[in-house]
Amino acid sequence: MAHEENSEFFKGRGAQVNTHNKFLKNKYVLEHIEGLDEPLLENTATQLFEENPKKIVSESNSPDLSHMYSINPYQGCEHGCIYCYARNTHEYYGFSAGLDFERKIIVKRNAPELLEEYFNKKNYKPVCILLSGNTDCYQPIERRLKITRSLLQLFLKYRNPVSIITKNNVILRDLDILTELAAMSLVHVNISITSLNEQLRQKLEPRTVTATGRLAVIQKLAENNIPVRVMAAPIIPGLNSNEVPAIIKAAADRGALSAGFTIVRLNGSIAEIFTDWIQKAFPDRAEKVLNMIKSCHDGKLNDSDFGRRMSGEGKIAESIHQMFKMACTRFLAEREMPPFNYDLFVPKGGKQISLF
Repeated sequence: MAHEENSEFFKGRGAQVNTHNKFLKNKYVLEHIEGLDEPLLENTATQLFEENPKKIVSESNSPDLSHMYSINPYQGCEHGCIYCYARNTHEYYGFSAGLDFERKIIVKRNAPELLEEYFNKKNYKPVCILLSGNTDCYQPIERRLKITRSLLQLFLKYRNPVSIITKNNVILRDLDILTELAAMSLVHVNISITSLNEQLRQKLEPRTVTATGRLAVIQKLAENNIPVRVMAAPIIPGLNSNEVPAIIKAAADRGALSAGFTIVRLNGSIAEIFTDWIQKAFPDRAEKVLNMIKSCHDGKLNDSDFGRRMSGEGKIAESIHQMFKMACTRFLAEREMPPFNYDLFVPKGGKQISLF
């Protein structure tokens, strides 16, 4: 891939702009630059904001994510992935889905306390809970705050199944807990790899671990008998769509048991953020890529139709589906993720006592 440089490209962050929050009446604008002695500057450092929610487990009842339970210890994500569908949720907190999303991180320190309350609900029956359904539970701040680690300790204490999706190697810090969970069939790990091309990865996901680093995570997890799946997601036609077989092969070679993928969708403010980004990052191919994305979503960048929003439709989407299926058949034949064990749940987190 040729390296296409743009002097206006803001390195180190994914989004290049702060889009307007539709929930706010006012916004900062720079209209008369000649009337200012200095430029309007913004704080570019990462900031943490505390939230104390009353509940931590969310349930999705949408048709294509039916009965998915998830926990998000953080909102916003320093990884800065340009395509992230979670960007829109930042607007509910009064922030922008653009640069704010990756530098204003909301922290839920009481997440472990709330999870324990959830497990102790009367008549609770164990369900698999996903870490995280929105932003990465192993983003950089987790190294210091250890909220995700505390949550995993509770999953182990109560013997409740958990599925994890991440693209950060911080997960290897918790290998001790994950190994115990895996021995009881209580954990699945999903490692997201969007591209093996380092130049593309740096622009798509500026503060993430390299693909080489993520493949090393897959290998380490597999060596410890922790079931691991690779998520080739999202697939962006014209940018990384040709890499699907290579990603699946590389993951399979390191012990992945399964694979999944989604086709990019640019809902809400993400359409504006992504369009601005690709015109700066890859100006020579921007319109082609945008048109290919539209062709997968009935001619629109925004797509909220259940069944199509993540899988796409049309000739380009169909070719991606075929490529994915063929790669799985070739590299992951006779492999599958083991089923969860729902019979080990320990009420109140205490030890099960035999009557015999």
